[in-house]
Amino acid sequence: MPVYTAPLDNIRFVLNDVLGVEKLSTLPGYEEATPDMIDQIIEGGAAICQDILFPLNQSGDKEGCTFENGVVRTPSGFKDAYKAFTEGGWTALAADPAYGGMGMPATVNFVLQEMICSANMSFGMYPGLSEGAYNALHLHGTDALKQTYLPKLVTGEWSGTMCLTEPHCGTDLGLIKTKAVPNSDGSFAITGTKIFISAGEHDLTSNIIHLVLAKLPDAPEGVKGISLFVVPKFMPKDNGDVGARNGVACGSIEHKMGIKGSATCVMNFDGATGWLVGEPHKGMRAMFTMMNTARLGVGMQGLGIAEVAYQNALNYAKERLQMRALTGPAEPQKPADPIIVHPDVRRMLMTGKAVTEGCRALAYWAGMHLDIAERHPDPAQREAADDLVALLTPIVKAYQTDMGFEIANMAVQVYGGHGYIWEHGVEQYVRDARISLLYEGTNGIQAMDLVGRKMSANYGRYLRRFFHPVGQFIEENQADPAMQDFVFPLAKAFAKLQQATAMVAQKGLKNPNEAGAAASDYLRMFALVALAYMWARMAKAATEKLAAGAGDKAEFYDSKLKTARFFYDRILPETDFRFKQAMAGADSVMALDAAGF
Repeated sequence: MPVYTAPLDNIRFVLNDVLGVEKLSTLPGYEEATPDMIDQIIEGGAAICQDILFPLNQSGDKEGCTFENGVVRTPSGFKDAYKAFTEGGWTALAADPAYGGMGMPATVNFVLQEMICSANMSFGMYPGLSEGAYNALHLHGTDALKQTYLPKLVTGEWSGTMCLTEPHCGTDLGLIKTKAVPNSDGSFAITGTKIFISAGEHDLTSNIIHLVLAKLPDAPEGVKGISLFVVPKFMPKDNGDVGARNGVACGSIEHKMGIKGSATCVMNFDGATGWLVGEPHKGMRAMFTMMNTARLGVGMQGLGIAEVAYQNALNYAKERLQMRALTGPAEPQKPADPIIVHPDVRRMLMTGKAVTEGCRALAYWAGMHLDIAERHPDPAQREAADDLVALLTPIVKAYQTDMGFEIANMAVQVYGGHGYIWEHGVEQYVRDARISLLYEGTNGIQAMDLVGRKMSANYGRYLRRFFHPVGQFIEENQADPAMQDFVFPLAKAFAKLQQATAMVAQKGLKNPNEAGAAASDYLRMFALVALAYMWARMAKAATEKLAAGAGDKAEFYDSKLKTARFFYDRILPETDFRFKQAMAGADSVMALDAAGF
């Protein structure tokens, strides 16, 4: 049977010792978000994830969702779990108090998202999509739309979706065919078909609020002609109850590789009544509010899967007896040694540990800058934080999902043949993780976003938001003897990243294919340097704690330093060959004509 325990010690280390989460309570509106309050919230979130959501993960995978006569039913136990989740206020955690939310920082919500995704990624899709709909309406909806929909989304009584993809178009949304025809009362009649709609239909809530991309009759061609509409499953009454059924229905659900407890739907809109969100033909701007939130959320899915896969691999490696240690019996009283004594098993476990802990620090760092961008009183600080989040979003999404899938695969490898069997649970993590590399923009699209948009934005301003703090950290710590093992490898990899940035930008200006061919390797390089920076900060924090006398936590901090050294010895060198691949150019990639494949 699979296991999961929320990694509270590791979470607290990142928040308190590395990032200084106490700074959040100095931001206007976050005064109550003290470290003690945050810790209480995290403990409560850990309890519901461990005790209620995690026990449904494997059974939900086996049962899946069912579709009959237009009705979608979630797996057994999901309705009760969702009720407990909403009654606990978890859908309200980071929402605006003006609409019934708790008003907690995004950083705290990131922690909750990680734990949910470790415990039950399928379940997490339902509140996760609602959060995206909430954000789009909160930023772009009229006051009337906000008053109608936000309180119900905050309580979780109603849920939300993102309706973008159509059978003939996914990434290229300019090709959508869904139409929006004005009605005399100011509403619009929405007609079209959307596919791959997560949580598009289910039995957890009394209403489902669809955020739908469509085109007005006078829409320009391409993405400049897209508008965004809110389309409820049931028409809301003035008293907040649900009224008549709207012209939207689920046509079918997909039979998928993973996340089987999440309903992935084909949604048919047949003259459904909707209301414009934001300005006409400006729907992509509003939708990207949802997309960017969702991309960071998908990055948290990668982290969550990596954490739970690593935990199960570690648990199995300590229990499974096979052969003897290469240096002689480690536990001679037993018929064989546990496989954790074997170097190759340790290589996989250490990779899982080093990457997971590094990604956690990077993701929470991004979360804290979301909060600074939202609440800091200095406009310049808000802009700087917003720039950094924009830069980190494709990196967090792509790298953390790549590695979530890779670490899940490593967990299966640690288990050997038993990992391939459903009952042990780890093969589910491979299947569940695979979608995270695809939706909300494939990881190749994230790489193109990084080199095509973020690299050149505002004459490199986004890049400077990352390069400057890394360079400053290196300068401030390079003379510290305790930091030599960390600062110099970081400085070397950072220099390679800067060199690659200049070369990709230069070549890309002359030939866009050069940037496209280098994009994935460049993103991976960037992610590795970002993790190296976070591991240097973690090493510094651990060193300082040990120097101050860590007491019974000395072993914990010592493990941080040993894991950091593994990262620098065995993972960071990947930057060298990624650099070579990125610099290899586009010629060999583009040489073959289509007929030559």
